Amino acid sequence: MLDENQIAAASHVLVKHWRDGTKLDALQAPLRPRSRAEGYAIQAALERQSSGTLFGWKIAATSEAGQKHINVAGPMAGRIMNDTVIADGGTASMKGNEMRVGEPEFAFRMGRDLPPRATPYTVEEVLAAVGTLHPAIEIPDSRFVDFAGAGEAQLIADNACAHLFVLGAATSADWRAIDLVEERPQVTLRGERYIGHGKNVLGDPRIALAWLANELRGLGITLRAGEVVTTGTCHPPLAIQAGDHLAADFGVLGKVSVGFA
Repeated sequence: MLDENQIAAASHVLVKHWRDGTKLDALQAPLRPRSRAEGYAIQAALERQSSGTLFGWKIAATSEAGQKHINVAGPMAGRIMNDTVIADGGTASMKGNEMRVGEPEFAFRMGRDLPPRATPYTVEEVLAAVGTLHPAIEIPDSRFVDFAGAGEAQLIADNACAHLFVLGAATSADWRAIDLVEERPQVTLRGERYIGHGKNVLGDPRIALAWLANELRGLGITLRAGEVVTTGTCHPPLAIQAGDHLAADFGVLGKVSVGFA
């Protein structure tokens, strides 16, 4: 297991690349995480170094397409810091972004805490703790040149490819009465239209949300009231470039959009 000094040193390397907009091939062998637990320990150190505060959580690789995109076998949790959040309809900088994709997502804002406990939370328990549902767009990126070859532990250390995030307004619809599995958001990009599907998000965005709550539970972390959880892309990652405008229409659940410069 990496010791505290190695964890701190690894996080310093990643934070410097993040702030400078630069990339690295891999963490040096003495600093490289070998397990999910070591990856999460480095990620926690990233939060402590951040100039922002914790806004919420993202789930990477909840869809088969997302898993293939970064070459991992299953989901990973990452932190969303408030200084990476862009207003709905705002503009995202493409500077330093090599992944260059946009992802339409279902996001939930928690209404009450879910603290760590011995037994896993059920989907029903997690949903009962939700305050609001939002349409969202995530713009991921990695500090690694070859993010597809970095491996699960390093990607977790790299904050599960968290980069920029756009949160739409809370829906006024009765989302609890809607089958999110069969929701098909329409995404518009460069005049083309794409159709997402709720089932792409770990089979059900609500199941993905419960996965996140239990992943944090296993790490001894409380999912807190007010924090936002974005559950992963409902459409294969869409290639973006400067000058683009990405809009996602979630029907009765609302709309969200972002431009790129």
